[in-house]
Amino acid sequence: MKFWLSLLPLSVFSSTAFAYTQQDLVHLSTSDYWHTLGHYQPGLTGSFTSLVDSPSFFVSPQGKDDPLAELNATVEGFEREAKQSDSSPNDQSLSCRYPARFHWLKQKLHTDWPVAVCPEQTLWKQALNPKGLTLVFPTAFMNSPSSMFGHTLLRVDAKDQNRNRELVAFAINFAATPESNDNAFLYAAKGLFGNYPGTFSVMPYYRKVREYNDLESRDIWEYALNLDEEEVQQVLRHLWEMNGVEFDYYFIDENCSYQLLALLEAGREGLDLTSGFDYRAIPSDTVKVLRENGLIEVPKYRASFGTRLMHYAEQLDDQQLLAARAAMTGQYPTEGSLSERAAILEMAYEWLNFEFYDQALAREDTAPHLQKLLIARSKLNTSSPFSEPAKPAMSPDEGHNSSRLGLGYRYSNHNADQALLEWRVAYHDLLDNAGGYIPGAQISFFDLQLGVDQDGDVDLNQLYLLDAMSLAPDYRVFDSLSWNIRAGYDRQPDTRGLTGRYFMQGGYGKSWGDANRLHAYALLSSELNYFDAQGENLSLGLGMESGLVWQANEEHKLALSAQGLYQWDAMRWRTESQASWHWALSQQLGLRTEVTYQQWQRDELSSTLRFFVYL
Repeated sequence: MKFWLSLLPLSVFSSTAFAYTQQDLVHLSTSDYWHTLGHYQPGLTGSFTSLVDSPSFFVSPQGKDDPLAELNATVEGFEREAKQSDSSPNDQSLSCRYPARFHWLKQKLHTDWPVAVCPEQTLWKQALNPKGLTLVFPTAFMNSPSSMFGHTLLRVDAKDQNRNRELVAFAINFAATPESNDNAFLYAAKGLFGNYPGTFSVMPYYRKVREYNDLESRDIWEYALNLDEEEVQQVLRHLWEMNGVEFDYYFIDENCSYQLLALLEAGREGLDLTSGFDYRAIPSDTVKVLRENGLIEVPKYRASFGTRLMHYAEQLDDQQLLAARAAMTGQYPTEGSLSERAAILEMAYEWLNFEFYDQALAREDTAPHLQKLLIARSKLNTSSPFSEPAKPAMSPDEGHNSSRLGLGYRYSNHNADQALLEWRVAYHDLLDNAGGYIPGAQISFFDLQLGVDQDGDVDLNQLYLLDAMSLAPDYRVFDSLSWNIRAGYDRQPDTRGLTGRYFMQGGYGKSWGDANRLHAYALLSSELNYFDAQGENLSLGLGMESGLVWQANEEHKLALSAQGLYQWDAMRWRTESQASWHWALSQQLGLRTEVTYQQWQRDELSSTLRFFVYL
């Protein structure tokens, strides 16, 4: 390093107002903060490459892969503008295009570069009127592949803002730009391999609340960020530099949450938020990083439309719900106390409004009914009889970590006993500690299990690329559909032991009960298998899967599950049943025991004991 630095010309940029050497620029080009502004990532050989994929972002033609060349070109451009001594407004000037770079380099190089007049940027900041930033976390939406882990965005809090004016603030969002004809499966597949461009955008916050809270019924958590006004200004300067800039969007790692962390790093020199996310960036984990760095406060909770409606329904009996249903069609209550009639009309309004969003009802038919309900309710001079939904005991950042390491042992009646080693990249299954997660939802990515027998032979027991399940029980005001999808590799019992199976399985059905307590489900299921066994390869299976999950208390959860699928090519049933018990020793530790019975070409009875650490 010292050798090649000595070969660089020790030229001095002469000016009566400032002076610095090329070595100063070399030093700055290796700084973490310059790498933050350029979104540079280190390579294996000491090289650097920017995650930005838009050539227009770089001042130097070599800027994507050469931080020093980009810094030299940037400084030369700023100097050239400074020497022109032209302070007339010019949005196209380099210092207007790169305000975060300009602000930082002016301080580091101790220059007196004149501050450019940038009309568009000035108007933009006047509209934002920024004082603070809030990280917004809408919880997972299981019916959208892009939102299965949740989402994060930033809200720009204005100087004159209060709780009643939050919805008219502006939001900063990073999202993929899919092609209009891509279906959900294609969206998920392309998102895994970075086939979509991702960009930053600024929009009114109420639009995102309407999308998440109302249309998708997702609860929202709002975390105020501990950044001072100057740090907020620097974040926004860098956001301005991101205007029109594209990144390859990766569903697992370089996603919305990762890019927002990278944006926040620009606010404070020395802030490291992204280095721990090499292979996955789950939104809840990124919130934890902000908490660990002392950047977030106790969050505020904004209950979704569906959560509020369900909470209101819990405060009414069956007769009152029937009366509310009738009021939705214009049959308003005429009997009962003032408070009871008010509750019926309020419930009718909220229920019809929910169906308007959820079922995409025609506005011209629905709006008049909603207006009449409001008028009828306004004639009843009494306060609302409903309480608001309580804030959940745990926020998403307080749940267990998303990766999981497991050690265990399996006993088998026909095959060799094995020690087990497991690793799951992300992020939650039905039996994991439920605190901070959506009850009745499961999303596992890249769930690996290896088995080692007493002879030292190693087997790949399973590799589930995806194992997702949404068990939203029917409720008095909801008619929900449950589903699951699995894909990967496991082993099934045949006449010689266990044979490998590559498979895809999915099902649709219903759930009943309370996902926080006791609930049951039944799904019509189909699968496509490819078995390693000779003479019995590709196979189609049709049948049913059902189960029962009981959250006995905060520490203990038990489950029974069974599935039977008729293999049409093999003309036989493949069945499996399982009894499970999970003991949450702490938020990040768990003990799980399972007894499993499998039957395909022969039966197999096994039991496992596993110890989990959530990382």
